[in-house]
Amino acid sequence: MKIFTADQVHDTLRYPDFLDVLETTFGEDFTMPPRQVMPLVPGGPGHDAFAMLPAWNDEVIALKAFTYYPDNAPPDLTVYAQILLFDRRNGAPLALVDGTSVTYRRTAGVSALASRLLSRTDSEEMLLINTGKLAPFLIDAHASARPLKRVRLWARDFEKAERVAEALGRERPGLEILAVPGIEAACATADLIVCATHSPEPLVRGKWVRPGTHTDFLGNHHPDQRECDGELVERARVWVDSEANCLKEAGEILVPLAEGRIGRDHVLGDLSAICRGAAPRRGSSEEVTLFKSVGCALGDLAGARAVWEAGDRSGGRAM
Repeated sequence: MKIFTADQVHDTLRYPDFLDVLETTFGEDFTMPPRQVMPLVPGGPGHDAFAMLPAWNDEVIALKAFTYYPDNAPPDLTVYAQILLFDRRNGAPLALVDGTSVTYRRTAGVSALASRLLSRTDSEEMLLINTGKLAPFLIDAHASARPLKRVRLWARDFEKAERVAEALGRERPGLEILAVPGIEAACATADLIVCATHSPEPLVRGKWVRPGTHTDFLGNHHPDQRECDGELVERARVWVDSEANCLKEAGEILVPLAEGRIGRDHVLGDLSAICRGAAPRRGSSEEVTLFKSVGCALGDLAGARAVWEAGDRSGGRAM
């Protein structure tokens, strides 16, 4: 069995090639049991937790284990993760892959893959509601999927958004990256809206989103919280990364369902169905599309397998 570090993960899972890997993996046969999230202290979701995400296909079995400590202060991370990879044929262990780096790469990759499948092909401007560790991955992944020219960054702390935008812009001279003071005005010109926060209340309103926009919400994992309002969900054509997980955890879907604003059939399919051609895609340039993800083990499998396969050629540390 080999061990693969975060640096090896980042060197291997480059965009847009990793988007192709994800699309292939989601389009193939697989098994993905429900993930287990176990609070470590009383109080339920939002507190310290340990989780396990299993998945397998005809080639490998993957199990990601991670800890979630939302109150950690730097230099500690909020999430630490590792992925164990086994041979599907005989059960032999193949690799231990740094799961934190895979999580960043696959989270941004799934978001960008959904955009590649659902957004307008001429999308040039993205509003990114995130200034954390995931921000550079989301920008790079989406810029590999669509011909982005402009990225607008929003955060509650505008000065922080300015600092992050300046730093990200220096590293990406071909992209105009600017902080914006308000979400509503930025929605008026955005082709893509990507929101990855822990906000318990809606940040994006349906009435702000112009026709033809693709929206993507990936920060919330709680059934009673949401990053957008019911008006947007009701107005949009909606897809999810995993129906089993989203119908248990995604307030963006569950709250409008409970309010009677949408029916169960308002969700047109999951990412696997889109990749297999079993679910519809964008039907016109005027439609508002919405993709909701809470993360799923198949993306971790895709990333860990790609790193292990590349390691067979370049070498990983033997255990």
